[in-house]
Amino acid sequence: MVFNLSKKATQLESDTIYKKLLAEIPDLIFQFIVTPSDDYFFPIISDSIFEIFELTPEDLNRDSMNAVYDRILDKDRDLFLESYTLARANLERWELEFRIFVPIKGERWLKVSSKSELQSDGAITFYGRISDITDKKEQDLRLKISEARFQFALEASTAGVWDWDLKSNDVFYSSQSMKILEVDAMDVFDTPERWDEMVHSDDLENYYSDIQNHFQNKIPYYENQHRVLTSKGEYKWILDRGKVIERDELGNPLRVIGTHTDISAQKQKELELQKTMELYAEQNSRLLNFSYIVSHNLNTHAGNIKSILDYIDKEETFDGKEEMLAHLRTVSNDLNRTIRNLTKIVAIQNNETIFKEPLQLQYYIDKIAAIININDEKIKIINTVSDLVFVNFNPAYLESILLNFITNAIKYAHPDRFPSIEFRFETSKFVLAISDNGLGIDLDKYGDQLFGMYKTFHKNEDAQGIGLYITKNQIEAMNASIDVTSEIAAGTTFEIFFDNK
Repeated sequence: MVFNLSKKATQLESDTIYKKLLAEIPDLIFQFIVTPSDDYFFPIISDSIFEIFELTPEDLNRDSMNAVYDRILDKDRDLFLESYTLARANLERWELEFRIFVPIKGERWLKVSSKSELQSDGAITFYGRISDITDKKEQDLRLKISEARFQFALEASTAGVWDWDLKSNDVFYSSQSMKILEVDAMDVFDTPERWDEMVHSDDLENYYSDIQNHFQNKIPYYENQHRVLTSKGEYKWILDRGKVIERDELGNPLRVIGTHTDISAQKQKELELQKTMELYAEQNSRLLNFSYIVSHNLNTHAGNIKSILDYIDKEETFDGKEEMLAHLRTVSNDLNRTIRNLTKIVAIQNNETIFKEPLQLQYYIDKIAAIININDEKIKIINTVSDLVFVNFNPAYLESILLNFITNAIKYAHPDRFPSIEFRFETSKFVLAISDNGLGIDLDKYGDQLFGMYKTFHKNEDAQGIGLYITKNQIEAMNASIDVTSEIAAGTTFEIFFDNK
């Protein structure tokens, strides 16, 4: 097929196409010419001018330039003229955002974008467009307000914000997150691995596990409490929360956002509360145990006394009565000893004002050892504690504790060797270790009963089962603690962890 159109017909068809195209473009398309004599006219102007400026054809016919100019807000007119004059004088692009006011739509934001050309006759032609950018301006304003609110929330909140892009492995940490770590330089924490290095080693396993559980959609969001190391070398407790906000087609996470909150103060209170609850539970357990012991032992002694008195009433011979009185004396002595022991325990547990003072540990060990060696030179006592070691303790309690451990080691010595007791002090842990070479204790069998009242573990006639109970009470009354390791037939080591404050 061959088209044979005249030049005039082609021009007419082209003009029709341009008019149709211009009618479909929402922007105002224009050609604006300024002559050397400062006259101006619009050879080309699209019909969008009626929609944008709410003008009629009659308005444009009278004076198109003034009709448009009158719509510009007063506060933007000087800026409009200045921008136009510079573009005309310098033959540069004319770019400007300005406001107009029209009868129906009210205030609108427009943008003119045009290039300028100098013609051969000295005229200047502007080719360009004017766009209604009101919606964009409103969106920009809303975004700006939203960003300002978000920034204020970041600065006012005690929580830090993080944003992790898993595709690039880049992470953003807010200033509050850095404040938690007491770090100033943001650029040193540009990957999640940098934060991971700060997490306490004991918390890493749960930390990684909780993140992976959320990444695998096993839990709706990630939440974990862990400790992080600050720039000052101290650990802080952090509540770390996060949620995947973007995944690929296979469900793999692409982006995660979350928060960091410093919960150190809360954790401290929880730990203090837990410690208090444990103390109350321990005291309650002691009270129950003590009440059981008092009830059982006193009832036993009272029952024995009553039985002996009943026998005396029934006994008719003097020799029989005298024998029963001897038994009565024995029971009475046992009762007195029990009451003394119970009174001593009550005194330890109720004495909240018992004084402490710095005591040279080596001196007190040597003092007790000298007393023991006077009675038996075959007993070997080794004291390696430095004369520089001082502990805050009550003198009477310290002597009682040391004496009890030494006498126990002698009482439960192995029959095939002489008793040997060694004292060692580990400064880093502030702990005194007392080791013997005696019979040892089966801790798997008796470990939970070792410091119980009236508990004995060897067939020793002198054993009363009260010494370790009282010793433990004395140690704990001084804010110290005790631990034990033992091997049957090889010996036992007791460790006293002193309060080094």
